[in-house]
Amino acid sequence: MPAPLTPEQTSEVRRLAIEAYRAVDAAGLGRVDFLFDRQACAWHVSEINTMPGFTTISMYPRLWEASGLAYGALLDRLIDLGLERHAAKQELRTSAS
Repeated sequence: MPAPLTPEQTSEVRRLAIEAYRAVDAAGLGRVDFLFDRQACAWHVSEINTMPGFTTISMYPRLWEASGLAYGALLDRLIDLGLERHAAKQELRTSAS
């Protein structure tokens, strides 16, 4: 880590990951995996993992750590995201008429 990508490739993968995650209305903890087609020079979503491993040997926290977000800060951010999503859902008004 990190993957040997150009800044442009990194930006494109991040954009696609966000787009894929939003497409399935995912929130909080998750990981989007990609395959790269060298001939077409194109990225393909391999899987959207909405519950990746989260142990001391799992890649999810290690990837965040490599990007500069320490384990404790990651936990804090995930908790904050969960609380934000819960509060947003509480604001929704529905009726069963």
